[in-house]
Amino acid sequence: MRLRNLGSLLGFSTFAVFVLPFSFAQSTDGINPRPKDLASTFSLVGRDPATGELGVVVASKYLAVGSAVPWADAKVGAIATQSYVNVTFGPEGLALLTKGNSPKETLDLLLAKDSGKDFRQVGLLNIKSEPVAFTGPKCMPWAGHKTGKHFAAQGNLLAGPEVVGNMAKAFEETKGSLAKRLYEALKAGDDAGGDKRGRQSAAILVVKPNGGPNGFGDRWVDLRVDDHPEPVKELLRLLELSGKLSQ
Repeated sequence: MRLRNLGSLLGFSTFAVFVLPFSFAQSTDGINPRPKDLASTFSLVGRDPATGELGVVVASKYLAVGSAVPWADAKVGAIATQSYVNVTFGPEGLALLTKGNSPKETLDLLLAKDSGKDFRQVGLLNIKSEPVAFTGPKCMPWAGHKTGKHFAAQGNLLAGPEVVGNMAKAFEETKGSLAKRLYEALKAGDDAGGDKRGRQSAAILVVKPNGGPNGFGDRWVDLRVDDHPEPVKELLRLLELSGKLSQ
């Protein structure tokens, strides 16, 4: 059948086909990523071996990125889940670590049952400072990750690889509290261009045993900038206000 005859057979004279960008239009075993769920971002998961503190820092052109990406439990580890974000990776990953799975085993188990894994990006480490990371082949470029001693840095839809590289370098070279090291890493990524769409939100989460208010819970630092033209700078203001940047 010739293509020009298809219209008459279907009862209309002309037709048009519109193709969305692959990552928005295609599905993977029923997965249909939506632009509004694209937590394209840059983050770093880290641990301070001296204090045992664990933390996650993140920024993105995404409303309230702190509500989706960072997860941590002072007894087991910390996780950043992003790109076409699967937020179940947070609580389920921590549960798997609690059961004694290694970070690599935990990551493999999370990905094995996720039909949309090609769109995901994850960084995690446990209380032994064993980092692992994953960048799905369908994450929007530039996308990639880097692991090192006590950290995993990752990002997608970035200005370039220097974002992740500079974050890793800053975390390794900065002295002081984990909160300070995490913030300096985030600032380095932001200064390198960060999310190539622009800026909107940022967050930092640091946990330690009995670190919550009055010694209850483990949330030592839990600060979020949900919508701001300069979220990384605003996050610094909140950290300074909390008094925990140098503690």
